[in-house]
Amino acid sequence: MSIKTIGVIGAGSMGSGIAQVAACAGFQVILSDIQEDFLTRSLGFIGKSLEKLSSKGKLNDSVETIFNRFTTTTRLEDLKDADLVFEVIIENMEKKKELYKNIDQICKPEAIFCSNTSGLSITEMASATKRANRVIGTHFFNPVPLMELVEIIRGNDTSDETYMIAKDLCESFGKKSITVNEAPLFAVNRILAPMINEAIFVLQEGVATKEDIDLGMKLGANHPIGPLALADVIGLDVMLMVLETLYQETADSKYRPATLLKKLVRAGHYGRKTGRGFYEY
Repeated sequence: MSIKTIGVIGAGSMGSGIAQVAACAGFQVILSDIQEDFLTRSLGFIGKSLEKLSSKGKLNDSVETIFNRFTTTTRLEDLKDADLVFEVIIENMEKKKELYKNIDQICKPEAIFCSNTSGLSITEMASATKRANRVIGTHFFNPVPLMELVEIIRGNDTSDETYMIAKDLCESFGKKSITVNEAPLFAVNRILAPMINEAIFVLQEGVATKEDIDLGMKLGANHPIGPLALADVIGLDVMLMVLETLYQETADSKYRPATLLKKLVRAGHYGRKTGRGFYEY
């Protein structure tokens, strides 16, 4: 199957990043979201990112050439000609299943659906479609243009052909992939989320300051960024959602979210995107 046109549903930071790397790799991209202003903001974000990469000589094409590969829309119907669709919406299973049910009726039968979920069941999402064999997980990492990794997650019914197409496509974006069997939070977040959560517990219990926790992990574990600063980059709301999913799926108390994390999220302090989390920006 030849992939020429790629749909991206969800124009937030992750969706924008996936759309950007797809366009940079030479694909036509249909970027979709529910509001026009979300799309305008996304293109602005992509434009700044491309200009920055261009100034460093890291683009194979001009910014203008890459931008000409984008089409934006607020109508799902405009995805009817996409060969492959990346779903990058909120981490809510019911909303995702509703979306898959809709695009299953809109997109051509051979189109492949890829979810960027950070830990929800690909098998359950696929059950909302009549093409479960053509649904797969492709979990990119933030910021997408800079982070090399993609987790490729097969659902119960994902075909070998779908797996190979998704893997080859992500690698054509300049990414490296790892293959993960479906399980709550997959592999990377399954390891990362409890580590960050434990750092929050250490702060909550007054064992060390946030600065010393982060410095300790940078110097003592050779991490490029401390766990609390990383949580601010990921988004504390996202971190809480990820931990709650893991806790609910496993019923294992070791995954219970720290009270301090819940408190900050309830206060609306989500990290870098709101200007305040564990640190102020």
